[in-house]
Amino acid sequence: MINQKLTDRLAVSNKAIFSFYAILAAFSTYFCMYAFRKPLAATGYDDIMLWGMSIKTVFVISQTIGYTLSKFSGIKVISEMKGSKRALSILVLIGLAELMLLGFAVVPNAIKPGFIFFNGMALGLIWGLVFSFLEGRTNTELLGAGLSVSFVVASGWTKSAGVYLLSLGVPQFWMPFTTGLLFVVPLLISVWLLGHIPPPSEADEAARTKRAPMDGKARMQFFKTFSIGITLLVLIYMMLTAFRDFRDNFMADIMSEHVDALSIDFGQIETYVALALLAIVGSIMFIKNNLTALIVNHVLIIFGFLLVGVATWLFQSEMISPNMWMILTGVGGYMGYIPFNCILFERLIATFRYVSNAGFLIYVADAFGYTAAIGIMLYKDSFALDGSWTSFFTDASWAMMVVGTVLTVASLIYFVNKKKNWIET
Repeated sequence: MINQKLTDRLAVSNKAIFSFYAILAAFSTYFCMYAFRKPLAATGYDDIMLWGMSIKTVFVISQTIGYTLSKFSGIKVISEMKGSKRALSILVLIGLAELMLLGFAVVPNAIKPGFIFFNGMALGLIWGLVFSFLEGRTNTELLGAGLSVSFVVASGWTKSAGVYLLSLGVPQFWMPFTTGLLFVVPLLISVWLLGHIPPPSEADEAARTKRAPMDGKARMQFFKTFSIGITLLVLIYMMLTAFRDFRDNFMADIMSEHVDALSIDFGQIETYVALALLAIVGSIMFIKNNLTALIVNHVLIIFGFLLVGVATWLFQSEMISPNMWMILTGVGGYMGYIPFNCILFERLIATFRYVSNAGFLIYVADAFGYTAAIGIMLYKDSFALDGSWTSFFTDASWAMMVVGTVLTVASLIYFVNKKKNWIET
């Protein structure tokens, strides 16, 4: 009995050590990646116009188009990639992204969007490569939550790093490249750690289903099997991505309509968001039944939509500050967004015990999600020129709350009914 208790304690201790190591490696890798992507949005570029639009909007759209096309290619690349190539691929892609930022700094304004486009192309595959080290484990929720808060925290802190460099006199077009240089050594260390994460154990595979590469035939069969549910989930994710990306890229513009731009602490705002999300999302790992966890994921997304609406109502009623509004809309938006990136598809596969991988589903959703994000930015800059950033974001918040809730309820009903009639093969 004593020996068994000791063995159990060692097992728990080893799992805790592994979880800490895996979260540290994945979090730091993706955090560093953001230093090569998000500082671009840390300044307004002196309100320069290009092609009839704000040059910042052109840059953000160019980067997002590249990021989106990369997501479409990732449907094949990530779902088929073998584990031995992932770490090196991360370094090569981020290295290419930094070279594009160097080109961005030196070429004329009219050519800069092209370099930012290829920067986005290089970085769009990183999430799938990093998450592939974590999926298919009994504690994937915890690992995924740890990874996911990286892009919440990193977005704020890397933009704050960019603002700091600007305050030191770094020219605004050199700032994104310079910010990336600051993170090269941490990136190398982080990817080395990531590459040494062991694969899922037999116990992991028994609990969560074996993960395997998927060729074109396997991907098509998977989609046919769950076509209605996948379509609903993609529509939900399109809304969440467009909302999250707009808030992320133009938070400075929204906040500047209410407070002094230099007083905005992006890092602090997003840190509060990240801490709330880590507690909420990570706790789902304690739900052993996969169908129950899938249902809870849907409920979490619904609560996220509702929180965005409530926060917006409180802000319009002048009951909360602009900072608190950004924090609550961040928590609500990411409460829906993060499950798609780390636990919703993970539990969907485990619920139906369908041998596949979450990377395929994540990249299908991401590809269409970022397409929606591009559409929203083009609409704002082409058809909503007279409206303020705040009014546009407020309208988007209300629309997302209503439509998103309806679509999520429909998805929940579909998967619960699908499981009732499911026959394992």
